[in-house]
Amino acid sequence: MSPEIHSSRNLGPLSSPQKPPKGQEPAQRNPSAELPITTAAAAPAASASKKLTLVPLIFLIYFEVAGGPYGEEPAVQAGGPLLALLGFSIFPFIWSVPEALITAELSTAFPGNGGFVIWADRAFGPFFGSLMGTWKFLSGVINIAAFPVLCIDYLEKIFSVFESGCPRYLALLFSNLSLSFLNYTGLNVVGVAGIVLGVVSLMPFLLMSLIAIPKIRPHRWGSLGQKGVKKDWNLFFNTLFWNLNFWDNVSTVAGEVDKPQKNFPLALLVAVIFTCVSYLIPLFAVTGAVSVDQSEWESGFHAIAAEMIAGKWLKVWIEVGAVLSAIGLFEAQLSSSAYQVLGMADIGILPEFFAVRSKWFGTPWVGILLSSLISIGVSYMDFTDIVSSANFLYSLGMLLEFAAFIWLRRKLPSLKRPYRVPLGVPGLVVMCLIPSAFLVVIMVIATKVVYLVSGLMTLGGIGWFFLMKFCKSRKIFKFDISDVEVAQD
Repeated sequence: MSPEIHSSRNLGPLSSPQKPPKGQEPAQRNPSAELPITTAAAAPAASASKKLTLVPLIFLIYFEVAGGPYGEEPAVQAGGPLLALLGFSIFPFIWSVPEALITAELSTAFPGNGGFVIWADRAFGPFFGSLMGTWKFLSGVINIAAFPVLCIDYLEKIFSVFESGCPRYLALLFSNLSLSFLNYTGLNVVGVAGIVLGVVSLMPFLLMSLIAIPKIRPHRWGSLGQKGVKKDWNLFFNTLFWNLNFWDNVSTVAGEVDKPQKNFPLALLVAVIFTCVSYLIPLFAVTGAVSVDQSEWESGFHAIAAEMIAGKWLKVWIEVGAVLSAIGLFEAQLSSSAYQVLGMADIGILPEFFAVRSKWFGTPWVGILLSSLISIGVSYMDFTDIVSSANFLYSLGMLLEFAAFIWLRRKLPSLKRPYRVPLGVPGLVVMCLIPSAFLVVIMVIATKVVYLVSGLMTLGGIGWFFLMKFCKSRKIFKFDISDVEVAQD
């Protein structure tokens, strides 16, 4: 996912204990049992739905994060081939690996839907859980809106009727609704579709890289860019950031994963390696085989390079792959947002009706509907500043996530952690400091408009928490409070 894409637009728990019947208190408390619990009304549908197995989970994570090397090109434009190659080789260890490790530990310790919302709630209480939910949900659904726009932007190159007016609006609406319906049919369907979309969209890059081998001149890899071209560090670091983040998004569907304690760490490991390789191989091939003006390395240049290396047929395939990648990104991130809503209802932050599941597919149709409606509305807007603000909120959420991770180690040292990052608290602090510093830098360079919109969104999230607290105290809506009672017992 490139910064350009983000600025113009921007994927029943296996081991959770069953809740006691209403009116009965648990006979015994155990910190390791503080797991989110699927609501009773949703349990039959949840258990009937097919669990997400290892391979579909890997591709779901892949589409939460990357979806292919689309959008990595501006790193070359900003810093030259050498810095781009170093960036995609080193940055995963600075950012992706720590985020993936945190996700692996906390998703296996709390294998329920809601992910990072549950972590913040368990660490600091419902206020911060709700605020985390607001920050991450707004960031997610606004980003979702970009993918149908991206699909239509590619299609308009073939069918000019979609450039503007009523045909474009109808195409956006139809693509949103059809992709949302696919999500409604089941998370396992989304995972299997991700496998197909991933293979088809990555195949042209593999072919391009193989065809490029005889044309590669290794000395080009050492270039720091053209003389007289100033380094654009803002673009460079944002390109790396947007192409290698969102590893924690998959945590919101932890309750739908088969054997999460085993599959989550393995899936994250494979996805990290797979994602890094999918970025580096085409980057090595194109920077070594093609010599063009540095300014031409904009988003989408891989398609132009494919035509230069192999012919127009490969360019078309990569452009089609971009559409397929956008579909995979939409499905993965819509799943994350929808199950986040369900998870927030499961722990009493939202009313119970937000956790309602489909009788046919066991999917959280209320969460899917809410996420889809917001994304449809945003897709018709010029939302550059809104998306930048949503990304600012995402950064705030990540800082809170790092803090929750470290605090949970101190607060619940005896909590059963099927996967545990092999570091003590001081080591974890060091591990989180570097990515936290990077987030702070990203936030400091934000514009005044971003600060204003982000502040208003945060105030809205705070107001929402107190509104839900009022509704709960006056019993205006029904909330699932049994899990909250267990956690605070």
